[in-house]
Amino acid sequence: MWKHIKSNWQLIIIIIVIVIVALTEIMKAIKPSGKQAFTAMPEDSTWIPPSLFTDNLLEGEEREMVIYGEDIIANTSRYFGPHGSVAPITNGMNCQNCHLIAGKKSWGNNYSVVFSSYPKFRDRSGATETVYKRVSDCFERSLNGTAPDSTSREYKAIYSYIKWLGKDVKKGEKPVGSGIEKILYMDRAADPIKGKGIYTAQCQSCHGANGEGQLSLNGISYEYPPLWGPHSYNDGAGLYRLSNFAGYVKSNMPFNQTTHSNPKLSNEEAWDVAAYVNSQPRPKKDLSKDWPDISKKPFDHPFGPYTDGFNETQHKYGPYKPIIAKKEELTKK
Repeated sequence: MWKHIKSNWQLIIIIIVIVIVALTEIMKAIKPSGKQAFTAMPEDSTWIPPSLFTDNLLEGEEREMVIYGEDIIANTSRYFGPHGSVAPITNGMNCQNCHLIAGKKSWGNNYSVVFSSYPKFRDRSGATETVYKRVSDCFERSLNGTAPDSTSREYKAIYSYIKWLGKDVKKGEKPVGSGIEKILYMDRAADPIKGKGIYTAQCQSCHGANGEGQLSLNGISYEYPPLWGPHSYNDGAGLYRLSNFAGYVKSNMPFNQTTHSNPKLSNEEAWDVAAYVNSQPRPKKDLSKDWPDISKKPFDHPFGPYTDGFNETQHKYGPYKPIIAKKEELTKK
């Protein structure tokens, strides 16, 4: 035996060294470092929404209200749709059809800065608005319905949820990943005809040939929301502005195939499909009281009158660079 070992001593030493190195690396991997464990952040955001699984400070009635509020945002139609258990006052879409993952997704029109931003003055109404007013607008515009009573338990639950989601965001801060990305403007107008081809290839399988969406198996809510027609958002909704719709689809659509850092559509495709979708028929809203100071209208608000000399078609489809330049020039005067 010893004779055998002596004759292979070099090989044995190599094996021993390999074993020692391997054991050392294993010990490093399992030994506590004394530092906080690394938690992977969302790939495209520095804002990390709080979690009910780890928030041990949220207790009692407050916790119940946050949980209820999240459920309302995720399943709005269950409570307020045409067959809603609380009141049949909306078109059947869910809030999270526009605010993905119940308002928690980076670049998915999330609620990260909502609570810290309100109350605030908004040019659209020409008044200082609260979170309750902001939620009411969503019910009246995106859900093409009627706002619930702001003193109801459901409204308070939505408020509690939005407050909890933004609890770590300070007033005046806007974390990366908040809201909707502002994508680069084109040098040409957005083209609904080109957008139709993109819609057919990338969107129709989920949202339908006529933009009607797909109802869930329960027949109450939409698995994929309608993008136009009588059950979609009306022309006063935020997504009716092309810049919002284009930025939204660029970071999030086609659903479950796209991320902000790995989009499937190009900027031009996002603008064109936005032009196509928002050129289709949808419910109308009385906008006569919006933007009492017409000089404050956004560059892509498609309804006049304006102070910049551009017409409604140009404001709807662009090109936007000349409009924005003109607005900046007028602001300096």
